[in-house]
Amino acid sequence: MKEEKIKQKQFKKSSMRKLSLYRIISNIQKGITFEAEAEDGSFYIKIDEYVPYVCAAIHDGSGFRNSLKENCLLSDQERWYEEDPYTGDFISALSIQIKGRDSRFEYDLNRDPENCVYDKAWGKDVWKKPLTEEEKALSLSKHSGFYSVVESLVAKLEADFGACVVYDIHSYNWKRWEREVPVFNIGCENEQEKFSKEIDKWRSDLRKINMTGIENEVTINDVFLGRGYLRQFVRENFNNTLVLATEVKKIYCNEETGESFPGVIDEIKEGIKKAVTNTTFYFAKKNTSLNVMKKHRLLSSSLTKEIQQVDHELYKLCKDIEVLNYVNPINIEAEKKRFFASNYRHNPEFKYRHINFDPAALKRELYRIPIQDINDVQIERLYNDVMESYVSKANMLGNLGNEKFMYESLNYFGEPTKKDVRDAEFLVYAPEFETLEAVADIENAGQVKAFQACIDDYGFDCRIKVTDKIVAEAMVNNAKRMLLLKKGVKMTQQDLDLLVHHEIGVHMVTTMNAIQQPLNVFRLGMPNNTKTQEGLAVLSEYLSNTMDMWRLKELGLRVICIDRMVKGSDFRETFEYVTDHLGIDPDKAFYVVARAYRGGGFTKDQLYLQGFKEMYSYRAKGGSLQNLLIGKTSLEYKPIIDEMVNRRLIFPPQYKTKVFVEPSKETNVYIDYLTKVF
Repeated sequence: MKEEKIKQKQFKKSSMRKLSLYRIISNIQKGITFEAEAEDGSFYIKIDEYVPYVCAAIHDGSGFRNSLKENCLLSDQERWYEEDPYTGDFISALSIQIKGRDSRFEYDLNRDPENCVYDKAWGKDVWKKPLTEEEKALSLSKHSGFYSVVESLVAKLEADFGACVVYDIHSYNWKRWEREVPVFNIGCENEQEKFSKEIDKWRSDLRKINMTGIENEVTINDVFLGRGYLRQFVRENFNNTLVLATEVKKIYCNEETGESFPGVIDEIKEGIKKAVTNTTFYFAKKNTSLNVMKKHRLLSSSLTKEIQQVDHELYKLCKDIEVLNYVNPINIEAEKKRFFASNYRHNPEFKYRHINFDPAALKRELYRIPIQDINDVQIERLYNDVMESYVSKANMLGNLGNEKFMYESLNYFGEPTKKDVRDAEFLVYAPEFETLEAVADIENAGQVKAFQACIDDYGFDCRIKVTDKIVAEAMVNNAKRMLLLKKGVKMTQQDLDLLVHHEIGVHMVTTMNAIQQPLNVFRLGMPNNTKTQEGLAVLSEYLSNTMDMWRLKELGLRVICIDRMVKGSDFRETFEYVTDHLGIDPDKAFYVVARAYRGGGFTKDQLYLQGFKEMYSYRAKGGSLQNLLIGKTSLEYKPIIDEMVNRRLIFPPQYKTKVFVEPSKETNVYIDYLTKVF
């Protein structure tokens, strides 16, 4: 199987597969990846990849046999209080997981067989009447079955890699203590001599977990020493496995009432994923035979059924929703004639395509998508953010053409900052330098030919259409893989070259790369992808040396127009400011202003300048642009995109923007100066 091959599982709704102990152990010995619950429901195991670590949450469950429940003196709340809720969630994104399903009051997996069934616990009697020998035997058989699987699993990993780590995750009730206690405690009594550096690394990585409003302290052998049976069992049976018994302070819930704090749970979940990956990477390089080149290879390379289901449902609902398809006026040329004929006195009255979907119904369906089923908190957050971005788009389009549209646009795209406006004014007021004015003589037929040559050079399968229904001179329709050219517009050679790099070299490149991905979310686009994608597109103009002074001024004008619009100026007032105060040609000014006022107030265009500054700076600092070309990405999500590529969940981009690979050797000194200064 090739390295780049994406491993996928067909998703379908089904109950958890149950396997016998014999089958579970047989799968482990044969190196088969699987996910299952023990036949008796006592534990859950998932192996996505055979890697040199295991994550265990042995007190995560609260299952209790009915026969025992009827005989128990303790309430559900009393039992819950002593269990380790959500510890299974903390490890749910990792490659090998084993989680206890039963309550520790049935049998405690962290105690030896002689002491794992309680008569009295934490000072309280557990049973109304003593358990029968049959009841005890059934609980002990579950305990024994769990450890037979642990033994087989650790033996398999030591045989494959020479050594491994077991992350034994627990939680503890901190209000019992009369002193300040740590958020994380690592219990590793008598382990520090052999694995001292690895233990310090785990402590260091846990310290990096950021939790809102919580000071994170990590200690070793403080509140607990790690004397539980899981650690004891592994140490007695294996020589090369490090067990990191780790207690998490119950800051993620109210330990007395059971109320959970989902935000803190997610922060711990994300932090433990990173900490386990980093520590295992360090451990593996020192102690195992595994040749790990990238730490993310320690995570699963399979797309889970939950990710695929969410991706499928989100794409089905949103694939045809492209804001620009609706926000471009269908009568822009007629309104331009009317506006000019009125001597710029009457504001244009733009008309738009009818929305062919129900925004309210779309939002209801979006909120039904089971995004919460995705175990990896970073991927879950990505999908949740994309879903919320389409809710914002639905709100925007639901108000197309009225005064509320601008407020929804501000919510989605934002507005210019004071610095953005200062930068824009710097460009607009920059003096012109002497140059020969080029003749705009290339008509639509010549434009089509130039764009088609570039499309053929990249090897794309896409179409070109000339239309009078767009404001811009050219734009890519992502859903239809189509380049739209504005009817009747003539271009200079430099303008044409600039648009070829902008539209084909970036927008069509990212459109075609997104189609190659196993996940459709890259076709829909990340939140705030406009800033990154337009930033990349303008950067391509700069690196190809097709950017001229008018282009920089135009980007500044867009910011100024949106700023004035947001502050209350109408179309006519902004137009007059641009023409009279800034000295811009009326014909050019009309389209720049129209871009801002279309739809009722469209603040998207201020992101071109922001995006250019961001991508210029990012590249100048050595940032890689490659994975930003995978689809409609944004810089904010690049860490998880890079991780998904490294895990082989998605492909690296098939197509590369040519000018990013080989920038033009010719530069414009004046443009260079302005770009570096603003």
